[in-house]
Amino acid sequence: MEIKNASPSLYNEDLAPAKVRNWGAFSIFNVWTSDVHSLWGYYLAASLFLLCGSFVNFILAIGIGSLVVFFLMSLIGHAGVKTGVPYPVLARASFGVWGANVPALVRAIVACFWYGAQTSAASGAIVALLTRMEVFKSFHESTHLLGHSGLEVICFVVVWALQLLIIQHGMETVRRFQDWAGPAVWVMMLILAVFLCIKAGGISLISPIPQDVLLEKTKDVGVFGAPGSPTALFAVAATWITYFAALYLNFCDFSRYAPDVAAVRKGNIWGLPVNLILFSLVAGVTTIAAFHVYNEVLLHPDQISAKFDSWFLALLAAITFAVATLGINVVANFVSPAFDFSNVFPKYIDFKKGGYIAALIALALYPFAPWEGSAASFVGVIGATMGPIFGILMVDYYLIAKGAVNVPALYQEEGEYRYQNGWNVNALVAAAVGALFSSILPNFTSILPSWWGVYGWFFGVAIAGAVYYALRVAMPNPVARTA
Repeated sequence: MEIKNASPSLYNEDLAPAKVRNWGAFSIFNVWTSDVHSLWGYYLAASLFLLCGSFVNFILAIGIGSLVVFFLMSLIGHAGVKTGVPYPVLARASFGVWGANVPALVRAIVACFWYGAQTSAASGAIVALLTRMEVFKSFHESTHLLGHSGLEVICFVVVWALQLLIIQHGMETVRRFQDWAGPAVWVMMLILAVFLCIKAGGISLISPIPQDVLLEKTKDVGVFGAPGSPTALFAVAATWITYFAALYLNFCDFSRYAPDVAAVRKGNIWGLPVNLILFSLVAGVTTIAAFHVYNEVLLHPDQISAKFDSWFLALLAAITFAVATLGINVVANFVSPAFDFSNVFPKYIDFKKGGYIAALIALALYPFAPWEGSAASFVGVIGATMGPIFGILMVDYYLIAKGAVNVPALYQEEGEYRYQNGWNVNALVAAAVGALFSSILPNFTSILPSWWGVYGWFFGVAIAGAVYYALRVAMPNPVARTA
């Protein structure tokens, strides 16, 4: 679609509707292999496995959660195919041409946190490999900088810099990278699982982990109820759904390159419920086997690979895990802020510059390492901030606009989506109310029940969506929308 009379302050070639649509089902599928098959994805799945108490409970909770993820991704994915625009531009339809910068920057900052978390995990795998040698182990133990060991800092900076190379040639390079990185990680995960199962004497689906160990390992995750209880299982499903909160917003950054809805649907089916359940199955089997072999609960793959007797296997694991984390950072934490920061100043910031800004912020966060600690708690806190935005986007697109978006007007200052001087006050009010209940009250006060934070994303979606719908019905946009 050619955009005529676009405002320079709202348009550049990276933000324009997609012209080349060559992301087939396989590329969409690999968006999810790149997003999930990472050290953090494994860490979260293994952590949630402990909360389930048994293998059957784990697959049930993860399975239900994965079906919900598939449904929600299909909603935003279809919008991307139909409009061909990235997330911050689609947000202009509901927040206004200038107001969209608010949800865009929220998503960008969240991506910077995740960028740092994933980079730290990848560099940790390399540290685990290098410390097998005495010279690096000694350096690791004796030298410290910025709250980390000197070896950790060096590995973090190296991995951080390598990721910058991937985006040099834009989204096509991203597609090619993820098309081989995602499957490569699957191979390594299976090698890891098979190796441990052989050492453990076979595959076991019965957890040998004692209840007291489970209680000790899960005491700080913010989930109430004993492992395996209905309360814990609901929390597992909710946390799994919330883990994808960032991509619920910007999956259209990828689906807009798909030729049709059928390609997105096929890629999503294989990449989400099928792939997520199989990945979680492998994580659970590996966790059980690792406990059999080492008599420890090892939630990080790099902790397991560090115990390998074979240097070759340890090296293969470190490289593969690093590549996997590069994949998720490019997909989930580079593409989105690249578009989001570009959306703020289209005349001065293109896709690559936006990605560099995100990388620099992640680097600045490293000394503080806000991602260290409980995986479930980190996911809940970060995910809750994006629930209200998703609720407003979906209510506006499906219930208010009925799927009809005036795409050219998304790039016009005086067009349909100007609202109040470029800001849709209804959306901003709804987002503020939703954020109050999803993030502010549960994280900074004791007013709400202690379990509320686990479901913060859901409350944000429901409350912000309902408030926005009520406000729009009461005060509709006077300019009629056109398809």
